[in-house]
Amino acid sequence: MQVTKALPLIPLCRKLLPDRLAGLSTTLLKASLLEAAILAGHLVLYPAGFAAERRPAAVLKKEGGEQEPTPLPADSRPPVVLLHGFIDNRSVFVLLRRWLNRDGRHHVESLNYSPLTFDVRAAADLLGKHIEEICARTGHREVDVVGHSLGGLIARYYVQRLGGDARVRTLVTLGTPHEGTRIVPLMDAHPIVRQMRPGSDLIEELRLPAPHCRTRFFSFWSELDQIMVPLETARITHPDLIAQNVRVSGVGHLALPVHPAVATRMREILSSVEDTAGKAGLTVA
Repeated sequence: MQVTKALPLIPLCRKLLPDRLAGLSTTLLKASLLEAAILAGHLVLYPAGFAAERRPAAVLKKEGGEQEPTPLPADSRPPVVLLHGFIDNRSVFVLLRRWLNRDGRHHVESLNYSPLTFDVRAAADLLGKHIEEICARTGHREVDVVGHSLGGLIARYYVQRLGGDARVRTLVTLGTPHEGTRIVPLMDAHPIVRQMRPGSDLIEELRLPAPHCRTRFFSFWSELDQIMVPLETARITHPDLIAQNVRVSGVGHLALPVHPAVATRMREILSSVEDTAGKAGLTVA
């Protein structure tokens, strides 16, 4: 991912550091500044994201003054469900939702799970109920799901362990700790964090066989994602899953749901219907 405007500190980094290390340092600097800007913007939007998403329906007047909801806009593609990460809410998807709407996606919905949620399994069950309601309301048999960080892990559990592959056509994960992450050991007091650790009961459960799982998985991971420790934990390696890992260059954890290049690749994925089994990983750069 190219940043065309040079930063004032870049020449200094190049003088003080070897070329290869300077290149890495300037890339990291750019990514860190982008993460800080995104965090600042997200903090502004964060309070508004606590409220449950409203789904107002326009109404038509019938003879006699009665009213009925208008039909939902026609869209042959499955609805898209957005699922946020740990201690977050649907406000993280403001830009992504807008990009999907511009791409002609009329049915894009976000699910807020409570910040007091202490179990991935319970959150996955809630996701399943939400998806059933969406399918009943829209008339679609399947949905596509985009999960950021913990949201991707919740969605994967629903698909892989709760029979969600019957409802989820495509699952896109953004910076999700599929193999567990070792970041911030002091946060182990929170049950959700313990479930996201390597070797936890939940992570081991996701390693169990998943024969005939029908959902397509696309896992976006970045070499500058400081929340994923090790970095490779954001990749899916389960042998039974139809999975493709997409490497992203030059962005950090918070930027994954809001970066235009990631959104462009994601829109291409959601518009695709081809089987990805056996294909090499992709790169977004």
